[in-house]
Amino acid sequence: MPLSRRPATGLGVVAATTLAAFSVLPSTVGAAPAPTDTTAGRAAASWLAGEYADGALPGPFGGQDWGLTVDGLLALAATGVDTPTRQAATRQVAAHVRSYNSYDDYGIEGFTDGGATAKLLYAASAVGADPTDFGGYDLRAETLSLVAGADTGHQRGRITSRTTADSGPDASNTFDQSFAVLGLVRSGGAPPETVDFLVRQQCAAGGFRLYPDTASGPSPACDEQPDAVLDVDSTAMATQALLAAAEDGATGAADAARRGVDWLVTRQHADGSFGGSGPTVGANANSTGLAGQALAAAGRDAEAARAAGALTALQLTTATGGAAAADAGAVAYDTAGFTAAVTAGIADTGRDQWRRATAQAVLGLAQVPLGRIGVDLPPTSPQPTATGTASPTPSGSPTPTGSPDPTGTASPTPSATASPTTSPTPPPTTTPAPAPPAPGPGRLPTTGAAVVSYVLVALLMVGGGVALLVLTRRRRTT
Repeated sequence: MPLSRRPATGLGVVAATTLAAFSVLPSTVGAAPAPTDTTAGRAAASWLAGEYADGALPGPFGGQDWGLTVDGLLALAATGVDTPTRQAATRQVAAHVRSYNSYDDYGIEGFTDGGATAKLLYAASAVGADPTDFGGYDLRAETLSLVAGADTGHQRGRITSRTTADSGPDASNTFDQSFAVLGLVRSGGAPPETVDFLVRQQCAAGGFRLYPDTASGPSPACDEQPDAVLDVDSTAMATQALLAAAEDGATGAADAARRGVDWLVTRQHADGSFGGSGPTVGANANSTGLAGQALAAAGRDAEAARAAGALTALQLTTATGGAAAADAGAVAYDTAGFTAAVTAGIADTGRDQWRRATAQAVLGLAQVPLGRIGVDLPPTSPQPTATGTASPTPSGSPTPTGSPDPTGTASPTPSATASPTTSPTPPPTTTPAPAPPAPGPGRLPTTGAAVVSYVLVALLMVGGGVALLVLTRRRRTT
């Protein structure tokens, strides 16, 4: 789902370099993206900014989707687009921490989602907010409290959820672990055991599995799970987290990141695109965005440029958008989605998929690594003119993403009175919040993939009950 899907994502031989040389390379070693890719990224982010209503992005069934809102916030921060929307989103996310990382809104008290907490920690750090006082919560302390301790054996260092009898089992995955490492690195340093646990999710081939758990329980390492499925999205996320950890001095992180990037290169299609695993195995914008971002983070500029080319081929413009020209800037999930939109426009029922795909596509177009969003100034380009949505920040003097309005103390704008975004699309009608995500190993991280098919499966599994599968963590941002 949202940067979600997108993130390691999806889950080629590199030129020979010494490990010592690689280990000291900063995550910004790559060349700047091509101006055309930067322009495309800003156009995509501008369209996404126009989809915000009262500082939040809606979910597929109405109401605010906080995981997707965070994914969009990261896309805006990576490009420097639309400062007012970025600041409003930061305030709203800070005001709804518990709506995202707990089930309090559903009357299930005592549950804390480890992956959502880690993602909030990372997001707060990336937008320049105080992660120790974000909406009144110390997200660094909360994240550390959810890291499995020495008494858990081979699970030591894993980010976990605090569960209850009503919440179901913990379903934390490699996306969550990656956000934990990223957030902890960005907020003061990651304990070595959190990095070590992430490394153990890598198989000998170089790719990372999405889930540490099997039907018989958690397996100690990827290679000890015979049927482990290596995932592009998870690998892209893990690789970026390990690059950030290596820059912070973590032992073994650089080598694992190098092997992860090598594996990603072998998964790239001839047209530059990537696919995920399972139902997202086909080439799609979410996996391509996350993988392209990881390639850029590792300095694989040629491969990153090819991924960006695959993304621009899925982007609507005023010239190529046909019936969807008014949504210029948006990026389709796949070729079929692009073709359908050109023919008939973007239907309201399909708009959610476009938001998720665009959020993660931006990452592969802007090519600012997750470890550097909010640290480096966004790449600049001529102001996009074909977005049909919000006006971006003038490219000549981008606003540093590391210094938005302080969110730790700012009063959030009440959604009932906040100024609407500049999107020409009316804000969606507010509907009751959906039921909490279905627990268990089948739950995908929130990142940007299409969610309708998963929801239908969930509905069947509960015998027709109203269980809306909210994919807020496999950022498939996906």
